[in-house]
Amino acid sequence: MVMTYRELLKAKAAELAEQGVENSGFDCGELLGKALMLDCRSAEFRLRLDDSADKAVSAAFEELCKRGAQGEPLQYIIGEWEFCGLPFKVGRGVLIPRQDTETLVELAVNKYKNTDSITLIDLCTGSGCIAIALEKQLDCHRVIGVEHSQEAAEFFSENVKLNCSSAELITADVLDDSTPDRLPDADLIVCNPPYLTADDMAALQREVSHEPAKALYGGEDGLDFYRGVTRLWKNKLKEGGTLIYEIGAGQEDEVMGILIQHGFTQVRCRRDAAGINRCVLGIYDP
Repeated sequence: MVMTYRELLKAKAAELAEQGVENSGFDCGELLGKALMLDCRSAEFRLRLDDSADKAVSAAFEELCKRGAQGEPLQYIIGEWEFCGLPFKVGRGVLIPRQDTETLVELAVNKYKNTDSITLIDLCTGSGCIAIALEKQLDCHRVIGVEHSQEAAEFFSENVKLNCSSAELITADVLDDSTPDRLPDADLIVCNPPYLTADDMAALQREVSHEPAKALYGGEDGLDFYRGVTRLWKNKLKEGGTLIYEIGAGQEDEVMGILIQHGFTQVRCRRDAAGINRCVLGIYDP
């Protein structure tokens, strides 16, 4: 007997749940949408659910679900994910945009929404999601992303095209002493650096382990990039410029301390939607 898409979706979600996939119902909806080449939130998708399942579509859906059962992140399988209402291409070699990081964007927008023609630098830019989201919401003269990974840089370039962005890319190591010399002075520097500790890396969720370790590991205590970036990049800020970091849970005191030690003032942290301190901000006015 031929299943409907609704029955197929229900059966596969139950199967993946038994295999330990969290949020299997949500994931399977997204994967069926990909197999049907439809947005799973659209009216057209909902109308198709009671149709008899096509063999080719069912086979494609099955292959997508196998990848999910093996621990591959949903976002990699889909190949695109939303951040701040914008689409971003993602895949192996680049960090997946997360809702937590939208807190950094909101903080920057609140700080600079009434400022004209700013220069923005996004360090460890990855997919470019922060840089491009801020470009769309602020009056920017220049937006520059700095990324060391060639794989991630390729996704950045794709996302610039996808979102009709003018963001520029500098392929360089943000911790190299010579890299800041390649960029102009900035009103705002933002950074979502690798910040997981050695213990965090040893206990990664299966899906997270598919993401590039170099985008996750921040040294034994998770703070290597905060120390290095603050030291190297503070002098690229214009007088009264702002540095905003995303941080890991529980890192606020250490990161705020690093900024204060380097002469930043008005240092404070900001909670995300879950109530976790997610960002640290400081003003540099030497």
